[in-house]
Amino acid sequence: MEKKDFKSMRYDEILREMELIGEKPFRGKQIYQWMHEKLVESFDGMSNLSKSLREKLESSYLCEALTPAEVLTSKIDGTQKYLFRLTDGNVIESVLMHYKHGNSVCISSQVGCRMGCRFCASTIGGLTRNLRVSEMLDQIYRIQVLSGERVSNVVVMGTGEPMDNYDNIVKFIHMLTDEHGLHISQRNITVSTCGIVPRIYQLAEENLQITLALSLHGSNQEKRRTLMPIANKYAIEEVIEACRNYFEKTGRRITFEYSLVGGVNDTEEDARELCELIGGLNCHINLIPVNPIKERNFVQSQKKVILNFKNKLEKCGINVTIRREMGRDINGACGQLRKSYMDRAEGEET
Repeated sequence: MEKKDFKSMRYDEILREMELIGEKPFRGKQIYQWMHEKLVESFDGMSNLSKSLREKLESSYLCEALTPAEVLTSKIDGTQKYLFRLTDGNVIESVLMHYKHGNSVCISSQVGCRMGCRFCASTIGGLTRNLRVSEMLDQIYRIQVLSGERVSNVVVMGTGEPMDNYDNIVKFIHMLTDEHGLHISQRNITVSTCGIVPRIYQLAEENLQITLALSLHGSNQEKRRTLMPIANKYAIEEVIEACRNYFEKTGRRITFEYSLVGGVNDTEEDARELCELIGGLNCHINLIPVNPIKERNFVQSQKKVILNFKNKLEKCGINVTIRREMGRDINGACGQLRKSYMDRAEGEET
C-alpha cells in the first residue's frame, strides 16, 4: 500500500486521519505543529508522541524532508542558493534573498519545466514532474532551519510553471498561510506565470490575496512569440485581458516581469508599445536585465538602454523598477545551479 504524504495534508485533513486510525484529534494538532511550525524532519523527532504512535505513523504515512546537496553564498550580496535533493533523486533549487523589509525565499514548483522560454535555463531538458505540496513547503522550512532566519516573503518564481501544477500550488498557499503553520500573510506571497490564460481566470476566483506576476517579456505578440512558446497558444491580448480580470476580482495590483534582452525587446518602440498594451491597468513593471546563460546567445541590455526604457515607461505613468541583480556570482539565474549540477553528474558517469 502506498503511504500517504502527511506533510501535504491540510490541518483538517490531519485531524480526520487521526480519527480514522483511532487517535484523539489533539494528536493531529501536535503532529501538524511538529511538521509545519517546529519543522521537524521525521516522525522520530516528534518527542511528545508515544513510540507506538510514531511507529504506527511510520508504517502508513510519509514525513520527508529535503536534503541540501549544495549551498552557495554570494560574496556580493549574501544571497544564498540552495540545491535540494528530493527522495527520488531529482534536484531542485531555491534562493534566500535578504532585503530591508525581511527575508524572501524563491521556490521551485516543478522538477524542470516544459514551457521552453528561450532565455531561461530552467526549461533546458524539459519537465520531469510536478512537485508535491510538501516539497514546495519544505524548501521554505529547510531554508529557515539551515539559515536560522525567519522567512517573511515567498515568491513561486523558481524552476517550473506554477499554473502547470495548479491544484498543488493553491493548496500550498493555503497551508503556508494557515495559522497552525508558518502563518505567512497571503499578501507576502507572489506567484509567477508565463501566461496560462484559463488558470489565471481560475486563480481570480480562489479568493486569495496573493500577488500575480506575469512573465511578459515582449511588447507585442510577434516579439513575445519569439521568446516564449506559450504565446503560440495564448495571444498577448488574451493574457492582458486575463490580468485585468484578476485585478477586478481581487483588487491586487498586477506585476509584469519584463526581461530586457539586448537588441531584442529593449527599443524605444518596445517601450511605447508596452505603454499602450497595459495602459489603464493598475500594475507594476519589474524590468529584469537578462542573466546570460551559456546555452543561449542572448545578451544583457546596456545600462543606458535600461534606464532609457524605464524613463519611457514612467513618462506614461507606469510604476516601474529595475530588479536588483542578486547572486550573479553563484549561478543566480533561474535553473542555472541545477543545470550545472546535472552537467557535472552526467560528466562523472561518462
